[in-house]
Amino acid sequence: MDYYYKPLQFKSLSKCSARNLLGEVDLLRIAANLKQEQKQKGKLGQFLTPAPVAELMAGMFRKLDLPQISLLDAGAGVGSLLAAFVANLCQRKRRPANLDIVAYEIDPFLIAYLHQTLKLCARECQIAGISLNYEIRNRDFIEDAVRVLQPSFFDKFDNCKFTHAILNPPYLKINAHSKVRTLLRSIGLEGSNLYTGFMAATVQLLESKGELVAISPRSFCNGPYFRDFRRMFLEMMALDQIHIFESRQEAFSDDEVLQETIITHAVKQKLKFDNVLINTTSGVDDDFILSNYLPYTEIVHPHDSQQFIHIIPDTLSQQVIRQMANFTCTLKDLELTVSTGRVVDFRAKEYLCLMPEKNSVPLIYPLNFSGGYVEYPKVTRKHQALVHTEKTVSLLVPNENYVLTKRFSSKEEKKRVVAVVYDANQIDCYWVGFENHLNYFHKGGRGLNLTLARGLTAYLNFSLVDIFFRLFNGHTQVNATDLRNLKYPTISQLITLGLCITEHFPSQKEIDQLVQEKLLSMSNQSEDNPLIIKTRIDEALQILVELGLPRAQLNERSALTLLALINLKPTDSWNAAASPLMGITPMMEFMAQHYGKRYKPNTRETVCRQTVHQFLDAALIIANPDAPDRAINSPKTVYKIEESALELLRTYKTTEWKKSLGTYLASVETLKKRYAQERELSRIPIVIEGNVKTLSPGGQNILIEKIIKEFAERFTPGGKLIYVGDTDEKFAYFNEVALRDLGITVDSHGKMPDVIIHHLKKNWLVLIEAVTSHGPINPKRKKELEVIFADIKIPLVMVTTFLSRKAMVEYLAEIAWETDVWVAEDSTHLIHFNGEYLLQAYKVDRDLETE
Repeated sequence: MDYYYKPLQFKSLSKCSARNLLGEVDLLRIAANLKQEQKQKGKLGQFLTPAPVAELMAGMFRKLDLPQISLLDAGAGVGSLLAAFVANLCQRKRRPANLDIVAYEIDPFLIAYLHQTLKLCARECQIAGISLNYEIRNRDFIEDAVRVLQPSFFDKFDNCKFTHAILNPPYLKINAHSKVRTLLRSIGLEGSNLYTGFMAATVQLLESKGELVAISPRSFCNGPYFRDFRRMFLEMMALDQIHIFESRQEAFSDDEVLQETIITHAVKQKLKFDNVLINTTSGVDDDFILSNYLPYTEIVHPHDSQQFIHIIPDTLSQQVIRQMANFTCTLKDLELTVSTGRVVDFRAKEYLCLMPEKNSVPLIYPLNFSGGYVEYPKVTRKHQALVHTEKTVSLLVPNENYVLTKRFSSKEEKKRVVAVVYDANQIDCYWVGFENHLNYFHKGGRGLNLTLARGLTAYLNFSLVDIFFRLFNGHTQVNATDLRNLKYPTISQLITLGLCITEHFPSQKEIDQLVQEKLLSMSNQSEDNPLIIKTRIDEALQILVELGLPRAQLNERSALTLLALINLKPTDSWNAAASPLMGITPMMEFMAQHYGKRYKPNTRETVCRQTVHQFLDAALIIANPDAPDRAINSPKTVYKIEESALELLRTYKTTEWKKSLGTYLASVETLKKRYAQERELSRIPIVIEGNVKTLSPGGQNILIEKIIKEFAERFTPGGKLIYVGDTDEKFAYFNEVALRDLGITVDSHGKMPDVIIHHLKKNWLVLIEAVTSHGPINPKRKKELEVIFADIKIPLVMVTTFLSRKAMVEYLAEIAWETDVWVAEDSTHLIHFNGEYLLQAYKVDRDLETE
């Protein structure tokens, strides 16, 4: 199949820096993603790497000061990863003299983009004084690797190994009888997914001390399916660093990725490092990094035959693991087992009944879970019964007592492990069917003692079990295999728990207290108790929800910031909340000391920008009450909880909370007005036609100031400013007469762009959007502006502006063709989307219309 490739056009007012290379290649990635057929991507298991992820990966290599570097990219795509590697090298003081790149890609559609990327890399290497040689191999990587790894091949060639490898392997299940499975067996790997095959082959192609950085699903870290791979990988490689993304989708936001994603850095050597660095962020653009440095033996236990890789992100997680170590029994020790429900409803359609009928048996779904037990029957669209015939008897189990768990949970659910008791005494029948979305615990195919079933259910619902399970399972499923790998209390301990449970199952809080008291002897007054810490963080998060903080602030970072600001430790009661003066660094020290969350010191700015500023806007805290004249960006800046907010927080968990909350929320507007007077002193001054105007502080006005002072002076010299929007007002300046003279009258300021400039020299009207809280000039917005200014007598130019490249990347896929982009941190540059000249009037590209 022939693919038509039209390269994106970039022009700038000066030479493109190595860092700009990433932006250019990311535009190629976005263009490829938009044009490529979804079916083809799925067939090849392709997920193209966004620039922020590629940059993070390239920065994880240890040794780049070699005179000669040979880089392997085994699934190059458009070349995002190798471009990030090149950009990293070019920015270093000590650069290699020679760089050799081998890039594998079998998709001819992507190869066209890959050629473009490598040409851009060659340009940057030439500027940096690096001699670059590259080769694109349009053939199957696994086949080629197996051929290369044959002993006879090594006898002939000495240069077939690499010093570095950077990898985003295809994610695709492989059939047991497929050709690729046979090829992988020939190099010693029995694997069920292509991504581990790529990683295994890549590792074998590295030279001694060679480095690998790979982004992949987390699933290889545990479970029996990846045991062979782990043994091979950990035998040959020494883990150095693991980066985990809490969000499942942010790493590949353009694709539907449900797997939890990690980046692994490892070095090819037998000797293991003493420690491994575990970094955690919520997503790729989050620079608030949770950091934990752990002994290698805590990541991979020396005597673990399964070679599980334990990713432990913080001290709190270590405490969870220590507590769970008290449970040492396997299901085999308990003479129990767990199986998946046998009824796959769509395969048994002809035997399904909406409600129980004569000659039917109960069919239990996850929706029948209710308060620790099974509620049956339940009026629902799901069928509640199965006809009992010779065809269905193999799908059924005796009507006895079982423990059921959900196999699937959505990422939004509070708990991953959810268990209930199936009490046979409550349903009059001889047989029962469990639907395939359930697991059921049994003893040799028969039911359990009811007391034992109740105790086992309580244990599985224990919050500590759920936290522990999430630590080592990077997916939303709870499979029978996962439950088999879990450790359990003894039978006598489970029965002790079960004796405390009646027909009315305990609440979550009661379950947690019961298991702690009966099985762990954990003190509810100890700061080392991970459940106390988690509960306190959850409480702080719930407070932020009830206060109506924006969604972006409803996270653990903001909850911990609030707790630090009121000096509330895990075991303190809420009425002990205080109001110390606290800077950002002491807040982070408080989080580490009392909540086991140690963040990198260089992430202070994120706390300030993403949480503290929003707390200020909500009048929840005040800045510099000890020195009102102190600049807000001073390193000495301190914050304090607002007095009425402090009084409110002291009532949390009491009968006064709801009443106090209502009173507080009603007074927030008054508080905001009071602090608005102080904010007025911080307004941003701009000069328009010799007169000083001020913009409200913060928000998009920081960018608007830069547009007026830097963009306008550089790109529209001598231009006439017609309109300037303001965050807090409809507009800061509007010359309606000047706009009317150009042939247009605008009735509503709500649809106006943020800045309008008449470029007198070119006689163009420049429409500018400042992207901070709202979006860029996308096709929809472009059409809106064309309608608003339809009667204008001169050509239109449309420009989207950003404060930083990082902010720009998030919106690249939305920006309309035939518009310009300006980034304030690169104020001398413009990017024009698919056109001939910078800052040109919009005109229809007839060739594009026909594509």
